[in-house]
Amino acid sequence: MADTFTAAAHAFADLLDAVPADALAGPGLGEWTVRELVGHAVSAGLAGVVAALEQPATTEDVATPEAYYALAKTVDPAFVQTVVALSTTDARDWGARLGERPAVPVRQLAGQAVAAVSATAADALVTTAAGGMRLDRWLPTRTFELVVHGFDVEAATGLEFAPPVDALAESAALAARLAAVTGDGPAVLLALTGRRGLTAGFSVV
Repeated sequence: MADTFTAAAHAFADLLDAVPADALAGPGLGEWTVRELVGHAVSAGLAGVVAALEQPATTEDVATPEAYYALAKTVDPAFVQTVVALSTTDARDWGARLGERPAVPVRQLAGQAVAAVSATAADALVTTAAGGMRLDRWLPTRTFELVVHGFDVEAATGLEFAPPVDALAESAALAARLAAVTGDGPAVLLALTGRRGLTAGFSVV
């Protein structure tokens, strides 16, 4: 898990090296600009890792990566809307904090996150947005954030994002497991095997 996260972090940093400065103000994802999209990915996938490892947890509240994301479908929708709004504010704050050459701080943050993970036991309990989790169970969600948002940056900028096979496979497997535990497993399996298409706008998250 740690090696896969490390590879994804470096791949995301490599992608940012190629993003031209004049692309940062362009459309990114939804209402976000590219800068804000990068800000969100950095906050969730890099800076958030360092912060979580600095806050040990005392209980294991969420046991699997898919349960981490599935939680959003079990809580009050109003709470989810509040979290989404806070995420947008955070994306803008981080986007501004990255400055005019985001690739430089992103590379530094990737190094800090990788170092923090390497120095922490795989079964250590860390504090996440969903509660206490074992590091090796939470880390795939951070790899997922970097891989998925890496492709978002690719779509927004026209650059090519090529995450390592292990990171791509882990993220795709997490999406499939999430679909299975939230009731969308049959639809995803049939789509992946060419038997049925997915509805427009379908998402497991």
